[in-house]
Amino acid sequence: MYQRPVLLVIAHGSRDPRHAATVHALTRRVRALRPGLAVETAFLDFNAPSVGQVLSRLYADGVREVVALPLLLTRAFHAKADIPAVLAEACEQLPGLRVRRTEVLGPSPLLVAALERRLAEAGVAPADRSTTGVVLASAGSSDPEAIAVIAETAREWRLTGWCAVRPAFASAALPRTEDAVRALRAEGARRVVVAPYVIAPGRLPDRIADGARAAGADALAGVLGAAPELALLLLERYDGARAAVAAPAALSA
Repeated sequence: MYQRPVLLVIAHGSRDPRHAATVHALTRRVRALRPGLAVETAFLDFNAPSVGQVLSRLYADGVREVVALPLLLTRAFHAKADIPAVLAEACEQLPGLRVRRTEVLGPSPLLVAALERRLAEAGVAPADRSTTGVVLASAGSSDPEAIAVIAETAREWRLTGWCAVRPAFASAALPRTEDAVRALRAEGARRVVVAPYVIAPGRLPDRIADGARAAGADALAGVLGAAPELALLLLERYDGARAAVAAPAALSA
């Protein structure tokens, strides 16, 4: 039944029903891109099924190889602690189960391409790029590594022709979205737009949207959601994890 390792997408979860709906839409797109690949979805909190529930079901069906993909944009607490812990617990309870964990999604050119797609959908034309400042608004983190990755993504994106790209955060770090919008206006950007660097709707993405509206941003892009680029990135991470497993065998052959 399972000709290759199962891809297990692990999302954070949210009380907001839009979150789970968006995650499921993304995994459906991944399945459509690669027919025959078994793609499962699990959540760390708030939503069902849990990681342990999915792995137990797969194990009962005879699955012994799983590629676990954290649906996260940066390596913060969930990627460094929560997900490794739940996977280790499941492996202890399910003898013979092999779980390979992928890297988180960011940074990646495919994420930048998805951001560009969402801005275009919000009405930001290519001709406006040189006079438009972009606020790259993420959920935020207390992890300095995660904050540094967001800042570097903003710096690199700026080099593609935007007037300016400024990082902002909905929680745990500064500046807030509304402050970044106002700062870009003060610096002379003719147009200021907000690009949420988040995967699915929820409380923190709503805070980003509220900040954009409060500061009078000219456009607010949608969340990354089930963007085609994001689905391709999930498959890229899956393939990378499988290649890393196969490499030692190839070298020793």
